[in-house]
Amino acid sequence: MNFRREKKEEEESLANPYASLEKTSVLQEARAFNESIINPRKCTLILSKILYLLNQGQTFGTTEATETFFAMTRLFQCKDSVLRRMVYLGIKELSQVSDDVIIVTSSLTKDMTGKDDMYRGGAIRALCTITDNSMLTTLERYLKQAIVDKLPMVSCAALVRAYHLSLGNSELVKRWVSEVQEAVLSENVMVQYHALGVLFQIRKADRLAVTKLVSKLTKSHLKSPFAVTLLIRIAAKLVDEEENPVDSPFFDFLEVCLRHKSEMVIFEAAHAIINLKKVTPREINPAVGVLQLFCSSPKASLRFAAVRTLSKIAIAHPTSVTNCNVDLENLITDTNRSIATFAITTLLKTGAESSIDRLMKQISTFVSEIPDEFKIVVVHAIKSLCLKFPRKHTTLMQFLSSLLRDEGGLDYKAAIADTIITIIEENPEAKELGLSYLCEFIEDCEHTSLAVRILHLVGKEGPKAKQPSKYIRYIYNRVILEQAPVRAAAVSALAQFGAQCPNLLPNILVLLMRSQMDSDDEVRDRATLYYQLLSSSDRSLSTQYILNSLQASVVALEKALGNYLQTPCELPFDIKSIPIGTGATDDVKTGNIHKPKVTEPKKVIQPEGSITEELTKIPQLNRISLGGLFKTCEKLQLTESETEYVVTCNKHIFQKHCVLQVSKTLIQLFFINAFCFLVTISIKS
Repeated sequence: MNFRREKKEEEESLANPYASLEKTSVLQEARAFNESIINPRKCTLILSKILYLLNQGQTFGTTEATETFFAMTRLFQCKDSVLRRMVYLGIKELSQVSDDVIIVTSSLTKDMTGKDDMYRGGAIRALCTITDNSMLTTLERYLKQAIVDKLPMVSCAALVRAYHLSLGNSELVKRWVSEVQEAVLSENVMVQYHALGVLFQIRKADRLAVTKLVSKLTKSHLKSPFAVTLLIRIAAKLVDEEENPVDSPFFDFLEVCLRHKSEMVIFEAAHAIINLKKVTPREINPAVGVLQLFCSSPKASLRFAAVRTLSKIAIAHPTSVTNCNVDLENLITDTNRSIATFAITTLLKTGAESSIDRLMKQISTFVSEIPDEFKIVVVHAIKSLCLKFPRKHTTLMQFLSSLLRDEGGLDYKAAIADTIITIIEENPEAKELGLSYLCEFIEDCEHTSLAVRILHLVGKEGPKAKQPSKYIRYIYNRVILEQAPVRAAAVSALAQFGAQCPNLLPNILVLLMRSQMDSDDEVRDRATLYYQLLSSSDRSLSTQYILNSLQASVVALEKALGNYLQTPCELPFDIKSIPIGTGATDDVKTGNIHKPKVTEPKKVIQPEGSITEELTKIPQLNRISLGGLFKTCEKLQLTESETEYVVTCNKHIFQKHCVLQVSKTLIQLFFINAFCFLVTISIKS
């Protein structure tokens, strides 16, 4: 009984005491700030509630935030150090939505320059947050003194604020270089780390200055492992920019760091070497050896970091990672499921075909216990493995089908479906099995976009199967049971079967006739259209409107139809006048099957009318009968994108002519004596 009571008390103590907070009640409690006698403990608790609400995304109105902010300023009368630090945090958070926050500048300046060291660091952080760039010059002297202050917490506060200020007002911070350089030589590990970050931020635009900085610091022994870690990242960027990274002196520095006494520095150096772009297995082998030692470390964080890094490079450098297979085998039974997941996925990428069955059995024992993000890692590893060993598709797809039946989010299920679709495309022998698994999945699929995608695939590949009739039941079930978008996709899939399978056409017509009574307009319209097309004796209509995708640009078609309806015209609408665009029939190879395609601004196809009107404004082209526009190609840049102005070329293909349209970005800039040279190349058929 005592054990149960202690366990219950422990669970109650772990509960969030702020879980049921309401903004209105907390603002009512904030009136305690205006009491004549301030209770430090009570006010600290109220401030913590306000900060909790703000960090949870609760929005405060301008009036509410301003009233609370001004009430908070009365707490400067209390000398309690804990309460004062909470006030600093409250000022930083509420200053974004409050009015007239500048009123506390004098109080914060007094704390920053005062003798109480407990107040100085927090006052610097709060003061720099509420002060704009025009007023920072008045505080510059105090901030420069704080950077070289003997107290680490004051120096760190000033350096952190200097780093944030350099992102928006770099010219001001550049005047503090001498103080920052002095802070780099500090004995405190955090001061040295923050100072190096500020110094790099100041000089990052000057590659020569960064090179000199790294050369100087690599020769001096920095005491802070955090600073050495940051120096490794800076040096790795410089090494990546070299033509031959191995010949760079900074690459030698990275290799020396592999023998550092700090585990954090060793891992950062190994991670940097492995992720270099122009590196061979010979250079990464020492880094892989270090990660192999970390795989047997008693610290879970080191094991996780090592196996995660090895998993990333297993595809690019499988021979180097193969040497770690024995250590990775031992991590399969690790109590940390994240480590075990990465170990198995790495072995899947580097292992032999004979070990696949054993690894699948081991991972199936705990795959349900890991979160979706790690399940996606497993799915991606299986995808690469199935492409590597096509003969194992039965075992791998069976495992994927079991994952489809488990609980999971849309990203996870989409990754599995993408993998099965890729296997179907790359391995014709797996088509029948993959379609069967996907059809079983949509029987109980709660994601509309995923069901639509799978139905489109079944409609495309199902009629080519040995027994296409077995897929009709799965498709028509969606017409009866699902939402309108899924029902519409199912009707389109049925039409695909009717157009390609003559023996199934009578049954398909019956099902389409039933779908004409659907409650949704889109479903009824599709069913009516497909029924009429399939009932016609002209098979070319089915081929043209069911099997072949829409070749016209949808954006241009929509705009042209709108213009046709708005303007009186006796002639029928001619779809041939619409520019040809990429159809949307083959979405199978897209990476994100649940996300709609986003059209990039550069690829928007301009309607024919606006292009023709723009070209006919040119007198020379107005005298030529260009004819109808066939296609407009994407813009081609003739100059570098970093130049002051960018010159582009558009190619417009008409029936008998090809028009090259050269344009520039700066309208107010005029070219004098400019010439365009066109080089033609004859291609032999």
